[in-house]
Amino acid sequence: MISSSSLLFAATILLSLLLTLTQAQQDAVTVTIIQPGKGPAVTTSHRYSSHVTLYIQNTDGTKTPSGWSTRTQDGATVDAPFAFTPGVGLITGWTEGVLQMKEGERSWLRVPSEKGYGGRAMGSPGGSGGFYIPANSNLLFDIEILGKEEEVVGRSRQDL
Repeated sequence: MISSSSLLFAATILLSLLLTLTQAQQDAVTVTIIQPGKGPAVTTSHRYSSHVTLYIQNTDGTKTPSGWSTRTQDGATVDAPFAFTPGVGLITGWTEGVLQMKEGERSWLRVPSEKGYGGRAMGSPGGSGGFYIPANSNLLFDIEILGKEEEVVGRSRQDL
């Protein structure tokens, strides 16, 4: 027969494990595909061109625009793709997320504060620069990997 103290101990251990798993999920970078990519996987070996809109993820799960976008449909003055090399001068969460994506893919990239800007605020509220990220913000990027930068620029020149 199992004693009530043994059952209580097992329940306490199980609850502790569940809380640890929940915290780990909140601290993880997640990628939710909006439109699958048909190209190769993103790697640290190339520089990529992307369209991005950044939101702040509120505690209730809603999102607030940060004021930074490369898309005119999301507030940019002109469509101006953002070029990047994974792992070079980027927040940790961006690199972790884009390395899970493929060229041509559009996804929501959720970056917890610890893998974003942490306790540092970025930009200026209501000031010049047009964007603001409060300290300790969870970030939500709407990102589309257009392709390797040299190939995207080459395609644009051919379209002229």
